[in-house]
Amino acid sequence: MAIPAISPYKMPKASDLPKNKVSWMPHPKRAVLLIHDMQQYFIDAYTRGESPVTELLPNINMLKEQCKELGIPVIYTAQPGGQTPEERGLLQDFWGPGIPPGPDQQKIVEELKPDEGDTVLTKWRYNAFRKTDLLRLLQEQGRDQLIITGVYAHIGCLMTACDAFMQEIETFFVADAVADFSLQHHEMAISYAADRCAVTVTAEHLLNELKNGRNDDGGQEGGELLSKQTIREQIAALLLESPDDIIDSENLIHRGLDSVRMMSLTERWRRAGAEVTFVELAEEPTIENWWRLLSSSKETSLPNSDYQ
Repeated sequence: MAIPAISPYKMPKASDLPKNKVSWMPHPKRAVLLIHDMQQYFIDAYTRGESPVTELLPNINMLKEQCKELGIPVIYTAQPGGQTPEERGLLQDFWGPGIPPGPDQQKIVEELKPDEGDTVLTKWRYNAFRKTDLLRLLQEQGRDQLIITGVYAHIGCLMTACDAFMQEIETFFVADAVADFSLQHHEMAISYAADRCAVTVTAEHLLNELKNGRNDDGGQEGGELLSKQTIREQIAALLLESPDDIIDSENLIHRGLDSVRMMSLTERWRRAGAEVTFVELAEEPTIENWWRLLSSSKETSLPNSDYQ
């Protein structure tokens, strides 16, 4: 029931990737890099010096370094060692007791050890959102894109990508920065991701897109003039309603504006120069309050009058 020894296989390259169904573009102001379960216990199943590890480690490291340069947060997941049967739950039936107690097997591999300022989440199930603070961290930082790297592609990485999709988070599944039990498992994971929940991409291509996105507006309008009416129209577009039906004082969360859409508004208004946070918007989710916050921000490009 333990992790089996994994025979070397050739890491997929750009020409091997499936066709993506969506054309999402990564942006440094929206993205978070997830380094999933890159612990000694899991990497010991591979043959060092052979594919896919020879591509996996340097590609994740390259992504990490460039993401940090671009101001993209880096989040690790790591499973704890020495779990009790109660903590393991049904994982015990499939995989046995998991990582043994002690630091040697549960540590992040030396090549990718976390830096000061990186976040390490304790992970208990396949899905990195389950029983962790991952979603809260994304929301607090106004991030709605997730770059997934690590092991194993068809288990935790894919389950995390599926859950991200269902929470309105655009996901980028880095085909040559994940690894699996076999080439067949690896190909299944990237095909499913491309078909159902993510963009599959190589590390090199993703980095080029992020660098290009550094100077654009992330697919949304930047530097726009904000007014109460434009705010109302932006909210109405997200809710698929008429702007005339939304009044200034009503609670927008009760009307159906969820946290992911609020994060997208926060980022959009930041790009227009407003110093507002997701937390400030969530405290009093009304057009009236949001306009007050935006109009009091000195850096925002605002018209002189409160245009209705």
